[in-house]
Amino acid sequence: MMFSGSTRNSRNKTRTPQTSEFEFTETVFRDKSGRKRNLKLERLEQRRKAEKDSERDELYAQWGKGLAQSRQQQQNVEDAMKEMQKPLARYIDDEDLDRMLREQEREGDPMANFIKKNKAKENKNKKVKPRYSGPAPPPNRFNIWPGYRWDGVDRSNGFEQKRFARLASKKAVEELAYKWSVEDM
Repeated sequence: MMFSGSTRNSRNKTRTPQTSEFEFTETVFRDKSGRKRNLKLERLEQRRKAEKDSERDELYAQWGKGLAQSRQQQQNVEDAMKEMQKPLARYIDDEDLDRMLREQEREGDPMANFIKKNKAKENKNKKVKPRYSGPAPPPNRFNIWPGYRWDGVDRSNGFEQKRFARLASKKAVEELAYKWSVEDM
């Protein structure tokens, strides 16, 4: 018993100078190959990478919302702010009100055809993309019109026709079930 106690005391005495010697030294971190690691530089790189990732995520979030929709929303907000600045009572000499009323198309307007012709002439001067002008194409699930070079030949595998037939039969069955359910009323 006495032997183990004396070794314990001798160990403590030998540790004290070592701990005081290395008390204020910095810890050296090494990678798998044994080279020293610069933690400050690594933290800086991680921060840069996180900032870059956050910028990219913000950009993707903006794209996900839709650029055109966000522009339209901004335009709506600006228009609303512009309208709020105007007085509540609008008089006959208000240019915005006059322009808005002139742009409205009313039913039975004798000048509407003349204005439409003028607008059509103005649009002719602009470059217009060509459109398909053959026989009516078969319907598709997205209601997309065919390109202007389409020759009118349906080269599909029949999926769209099967889909429309399935939807029509489902609607017919639902209608028949409804008529049967309200038959005795």
